[in-house]
Amino acid sequence: MNVWIAIALTALGCYLAKLLGLLVPAGALERPVVQRLAALLPVALLAALTAQQAFGTGQHPVLDARGAGLAAAALALVLRAPFLVVVGVAVAVTAGVRALG
Repeated sequence: MNVWIAIALTALGCYLAKLLGLLVPAGALERPVVQRLAALLPVALLAALTAQQAFGTGQHPVLDARGAGLAAAALALVLRAPFLVVVGVAVAVTAGVRALG
């Protein structure tokens, strides 16, 4: 029964969040600060998710092969490698570190 209560509360919360978004006046959304935040927020959320997935295990931070792969991908991005090369480098470095350790 607790699962259904959680599902109902989540659905209600999603509906209220969508309703709140529709009730915001258009003038408030056209402000430069709001537009800048709306452009930067997805990048910040994706960076936080990437860091959590790369350095987190349970409730403890760890530094393992995932961190090495992320560092290699970051270096490939700095060197302006194409996206598929960046992914390939990250996979190869992660696999190599896992094979060694």
